[in-house]
Amino acid sequence: MSDVEDGELAAFCAAQHRRLVGALTLYCGDPGVAAELAQEALARACARWPQVRSMDAPGAWVHRVAINLATSSFRRRRAERAATVRLGGHRHPSEDTAELSDLLAVRRAVAALPSRQRAAIVLRYFSDLSVEDTATAMKCAPGTVKALTSQGITSLRASGLADLEEAAHG
Repeated sequence: MSDVEDGELAAFCAAQHRRLVGALTLYCGDPGVAAELAQEALARACARWPQVRSMDAPGAWVHRVAINLATSSFRRRRAERAATVRLGGHRHPSEDTAELSDLLAVRRAVAALPSRQRAAIVLRYFSDLSVEDTATAMKCAPGTVKALTSQGITSLRASGLADLEEAAHG
């Protein structure tokens, strides 16, 4: 890789890291897990940098990879819990170091959304991707993104969140 490509990759990772961690924290509710998933998504981008840099929306691609990693993590944890229960083990809930009650309310409300609505909301409002980049990341049509976003906002408002944008940036 040339020095120019190295510089582009470093700038890309620096620009995406904070947004990825924030979006994944909102998506999965755990900042530690979010940081790990963001690192893994960026590592995958690094491994495929020549292909990723030539994409129309490399940021959307890395966000899609991150959301896919989070979804896989959810499935793994669910399978682990089921196996633990089957084997008669007990799980101890981890203590939550609660931040602000508003932030927790947003996380709970977003976590309660169906996964595609949750992904659309997180990518559009927290990661600040365009409708087109969100559609690319979600591998769907822009109209689908608009519909999922609208449905998600309606659900969030019904759960007591008055202003999604204020909540997402608060």
